[in-house]
Amino acid sequence: MISHPSRHCTVELQALPSRIGQVRRIVSAHLRYWHLDPLIDRAALGVTELLTNVHQHARPDKSCTVELELLLDRLTVSVRDHDPRLPSAEDMGAIAPLATEGRGLAMVAAMSESWGARPDGEQGKVVWFTLPTAAAPVTAPARVPRLAGGEQPVRRFTEVEPALDGARPAHAPARSAVPG
Repeated sequence: MISHPSRHCTVELQALPSRIGQVRRIVSAHLRYWHLDPLIDRAALGVTELLTNVHQHARPDKSCTVELELLLDRLTVSVRDHDPRLPSAEDMGAIAPLATEGRGLAMVAAMSESWGARPDGEQGKVVWFTLPTAAAPVTAPARVPRLAGGEQPVRRFTEVEPALDGARPAHAPARSAVPG
């Protein structure tokens, strides 16, 4: 049970590879403190992917803000940067099976309840995703393909059983709208 109806955490940083691990630890610590341990892996994965996108693509600088907001039954994780270019469906287009880049937003979409991007003021954008706090257990697929040459398969998160509260099953498309 959540004793505080709303909780909030903000971290400002330069999206550099050396800082991403620190932010993962901060996110994990806050979620433990909020007694949301089951969300740690997915939230840390999602924030890593969004920060990696800022590091690789954002211009004019790599300054950004990570925000965690817990409102009753939903955790929203967002990353705000100074680049006004919004990610598009083309960014999640066909990815070669053995590609080592380009899977970030597709992974965020697969492991979250919803995600999206919106302009932020005159310059910049916010990319966000949500996780339900009463989430069903998440596991990897039962059958994992074998790949040649020591390659590791990319795991896709799926729910063990659909939630009884009407939540979107993992195989359903994520909504791309501003959380409300």
